[in-house]
Amino acid sequence: MEAIDELIDAAQTFYEEARRDKNGRSRSWEHCYRVFRDARTDPSPDCDYLSLHLAFYLASWGMYRGSSFLLQKDYKVLVPIVEKILKPEYDCLLGVACVGLRDSEVQERYTNVYDDIAEHFWPIRNEVAGREVPTPVSPVLITKILMGTLGCVPAYDRFFQDGVATYKVTTQEYSPKSVLKLVDYYEKHNDRLEEARRGMRTDDLIYPQMKLLDMGFWQIGFERDAEDAKTRH
Repeated sequence: MEAIDELIDAAQTFYEEARRDKNGRSRSWEHCYRVFRDARTDPSPDCDYLSLHLAFYLASWGMYRGSSFLLQKDYKVLVPIVEKILKPEYDCLLGVACVGLRDSEVQERYTNVYDDIAEHFWPIRNEVAGREVPTPVSPVLITKILMGTLGCVPAYDRFFQDGVATYKVTTQEYSPKSVLKLVDYYEKHNDRLEEARRGMRTDDLIYPQMKLLDMGFWQIGFERDAEDAKTRH
């Protein structure tokens, strides 16, 4: 099977499984993305409420596991991040199409919001660790936040990394260059991917292009891991 065929099939599998369980964890992304989308046009957004949504979405996708510094904090630690993300300068990132990520101004703002999140978490992580942590704040955490609130980049977690590595679509490690390689891939297969994406919606929410890539490559990595586990046992 060619990469594009498997990607579309995998994204469809992920989407259909989410539809089968109205309370499944995959719905956490939908809830989070929707409330952040709506908050961008609200003159008085409730950042406390939005932080709760963001925290639960992150918990659904493994960001509150035992090794995470977030586990030692309540949801209110996310309020400053919510406030940053809701700045009008980041409106251009909400559900941005892949072609839009080529724009230099969009790239600058995308980098800025990534750095803003990392800067906020840095002293909090050091406080929890009780020392100066030399490594950068996890790109997995930051990209999960950006996917949940803006839908502008896939979450570079283990299964997504394994998925893109399967077909060498882009690098496993997150970087702006890695994201642009995903843009190249989407544009190369735009007609087929857009045909698939048109069927991926729930009520008034249409899945962004980057969410399709996030679902598809995550599912490929997940299925590969499940197959490997069977062979190991």
